[in-house]
Amino acid sequence: MHAPLFVAVAYAAYVLAIPVAADFFNPILGGGSMLDNAGSGGGEPLNIVISGLSSPEVLTNDGLLNFAKAIGFSTECLGVHLGDPQSADLGDGNGFMNQTIELREDFGDPNLGTCLESLIGGNHFRVYRQNGPTANSGALFLAVSQEEDVGHSHTIAPNGYDTGRDRLAGSAIGERSFGGVTYSTTAKNLTGLLSPGSAGVNHGIATDGITTLLIVNMR
Repeated sequence: MHAPLFVAVAYAAYVLAIPVAADFFNPILGGGSMLDNAGSGGGEPLNIVISGLSSPEVLTNDGLLNFAKAIGFSTECLGVHLGDPQSADLGDGNGFMNQTIELREDFGDPNLGTCLESLIGGNHFRVYRQNGPTANSGALFLAVSQEEDVGHSHTIAPNGYDTGRDRLAGSAIGERSFGGVTYSTTAKNLTGLLSPGSAGVNHGIATDGITTLLIVNMR
């Protein structure tokens, strides 16, 4: 390859790798999907997006975990995860990638509260990061759902995707604090990303087709 052409290609690759200031990029336009792969022939809706225009620290793994604790979620009971991870294609050139983390409702106790969630059910979410070479927004796509108790094998509750989304968004909006950090969060409901109904949705549970965009700023 001639030197000028090599430099041009290398520069183009470098530019694509730099995060672009955007709330997010529509995964569908990049060949991805707003449903993850639940491994059972259906997918869970990516029904909340934490904007790539949020405070950069919030979009890191540690920053997300602290924000999650501020709104009532924490890591899984005693660090034990049962079941296989799910994956998603966010149309960013990475193809299907496994979830970054899974967090559960902690009922006010970030240390042991998720053990209670494992018993009685509650809200939980999986996280996927849009950071591939063709759509590097840094946004976090969340598959949020309300699940039933252990006696019902943690299946998704009726209307559990919409309920889980609305409960998480309601917990986040406004000012919340944890670990000495205060977050100010605004929300906007988006249509046109998810199709209303149950087509392709895991467990055949219908949704209203709304995706909630959260912009989270540290104060």
